Amino acid sequence: MAPRRPEASRAGTLHLIVRRTIKASAEQLFRAWTEPEQLVKWWGPPPARCPHAEIDLRVGGQYRIANVFPDGSTIWICGEFERITPPRILVFTWRLEGFEDGDERVSVRFQGRGKTTDIIVTHERISTAEAKQRHEQGWNGCLDGLAMYASSSS
Repeated sequence: MAPRRPEASRAGTLHLIVRRTIKASAEQLFRAWTEPEQLVKWWGPPPARCPHAEIDLRVGGQYRIANVFPDGSTIWICGEFERITPPRILVFTWRLEGFEDGDERVSVRFQGRGKTTDIIVTHERISTAEAKQRHEQGWNGCLDGLAMYASSSS
């Protein structure tokens, strides 16, 4: 079942940070995050899957990512890129398509450490504690998927 959308009329003030060390270079992980053909192979916290992603990787460019759940429901995550510094930083707005709430913001940092990379996801402007908890579970699930994808691609 798709997660419920909080009933907020504007962006919130909560934020969270999720970290993961993955055995892959920052360049590999940045490409996995920004190339649609790679992103669909790992994105989506279980039980969601991602059959489609669109990415216009430029400042001001849009992205759109499908999350399909076992019951067949689909949510589209979309937003705009605010900062792109390959292979170190991505900053983008975050919202669920069809909801006019204020945009949340996500920053992803890729800190290369030789054969591994620390990924730090900072999700800001979250409106409720319930939404923050769902985002934390979601990001942990996505980073698990990225780690598995990176290990199978090496």
